[in-house]
Amino acid sequence: MPESTDTIPRLTRWGVSPDADLIYRALTMMGGRKDTELSRELGLPRSRVVAALDELAAVRAAQPTRSATIRPGVARRWDPCPVPQVLRYLRRPVVPGSQRDRWRQHFGTLDGLDLPTLDESRIRHWTSRSLARRRIAHLGAAERHEHLAINTEEVITADATAAALPVDRGLVERGIQIRILGRPPGDGDRTTAHLAQVGGVGMTYRELPDLPIKLIVFDRRVALFPADPLNFEAGVVEVDDAPVVQALCGLFDRLWTQGRDPHRQGVPPITLTPREQALVALLSAGHTDVSAANELKLSVRTVAYTMRELMDRLGVENRFQLALLLGAAGAAPLPMSRTAVPRPPEQPDKEDG
Repeated sequence: MPESTDTIPRLTRWGVSPDADLIYRALTMMGGRKDTELSRELGLPRSRVVAALDELAAVRAAQPTRSATIRPGVARRWDPCPVPQVLRYLRRPVVPGSQRDRWRQHFGTLDGLDLPTLDESRIRHWTSRSLARRRIAHLGAAERHEHLAINTEEVITADATAAALPVDRGLVERGIQIRILGRPPGDGDRTTAHLAQVGGVGMTYRELPDLPIKLIVFDRRVALFPADPLNFEAGVVEVDDAPVVQALCGLFDRLWTQGRDPHRQGVPPITLTPREQALVALLSAGHTDVSAANELKLSVRTVAYTMRELMDRLGVENRFQLALLLGAAGAAPLPMSRTAVPRPPEQPDKEDG
């Protein structure tokens, strides 16, 4: 879904730091600023502002104004790059490995299991995707304890998600522990609809950029992996030989300890409670804490606590930063345009000389 032109998406979705995200929306809403001005207006140490601006420059989200006379230690004016341009850069596709590399990695992983024995009678080949899906459904229905999976696809389609979620919900409802390892999405966005739905089902999910094999393990008893890593239509290989399954579970456990939870790395959409929405709307319209408290029939202390809790939850340090975040995200009915953001009184810029 394309981003609204009236909002600025949170760049933390692509791994940008909270400081850099805040400063980008400040530049976009207020216009170009010197680092000393940003430091004063946002209430951040200049060292943090400078580091954040360097980070924004690295992801092509901000650039210093060109000047013929740049002296060390003198603040420069920084301008934001257009939101669509920044998103195109952050969402640039990850270049996948070659098919030959995927082939070698898949079979190299199987060869590297270093098994002392292998009972070939415990191996079966389900020769098509449809047969594989039926077998997966049958094994899933018989599960009692744990479901492990490694997905090597860079893009999980909406159709695939829709097909898998009912099965996964059924497992969760039966008390089956589900752990899934996947690759980060190709556009780097950590708040995709697929991840949101996976989290809603109740399973545990982690990501690693380099996963050697696609794999499903049922109750640490039966394992399935593609017969051909380059052609899933060729079906799957099923193994219930104990040493093989144990080795594959060991591989999964090692990869799992290296994985990261994308929900912790990314930032969920901003949602406000009805009280927070009403309070923020009044304060942005010019009310004081006292008059807002009177309007909402709250104590002044409750107003202060509500605002402090909201700032802590969103990771901002003062109400000016909060206004920038909520106004840019369109998360509250703020009568605030990009040219009407409140600005602290001007003070002499001692560092400009």
